Amino acid sequence: MKNNTVGGPMKAGSRARGASALGAIVLLWSALAACSTAAPADPADARRQVPDWAEDATPASVSRQLGVKIPAKATDRRAAYQNGFQDDGLLLAFTLPTPDVDAFIGELAPENALTQRDKPLQQSFAPTTPFSHLDLAEPETLPEVREGQVCAPCEGQLNSLQVAVHPLDDRNSRVYLRGVD
Repeated sequence: MKNNTVGGPMKAGSRARGASALGAIVLLWSALAACSTAAPADPADARRQVPDWAEDATPASVSRQLGVKIPAKATDRRAAYQNGFQDDGLLLAFTLPTPDVDAFIGELAPENALTQRDKPLQQSFAPTTPFSHLDLAEPETLPEVREGQVCAPCEGQLNSLQVAVHPLDDRNSRVYLRGVD
């Protein structure tokens, strides 16, 4: 047998183990190289990744999922549905004449009275279901907002529902609803 090392002759079993280990390393290296050289994902596929925004969400479909009836006088109705990893996010916003807001809130029957917040929150936050997807400011960034929890847990499949109301002018207010399904 030929001496391959200073320490002595190489045994047949050692060669087999060395070849197996080398083979495993080559296989692993090939797999890693294949992963790193894969073509970048098509941007059109990004909407299919989770979480993603459902393209077919409408104010009517989201209001049904939230268990909320949109008042007949509501205008500028906007909605979004976000498919999540475990929970889905639902957004619904509309403008309502200010005198009709209290009746709408009463129909929601919140767990507690809504709280009044006069100033925007100073902390930074990044909601998982942002109203910016609907081209609206986040309620947390606005002054003079009434807000509160409607239910958590809610009846049916809805896990929680929050409401916020912001006066837009002397006659109208925007109602924001954020639910977790």
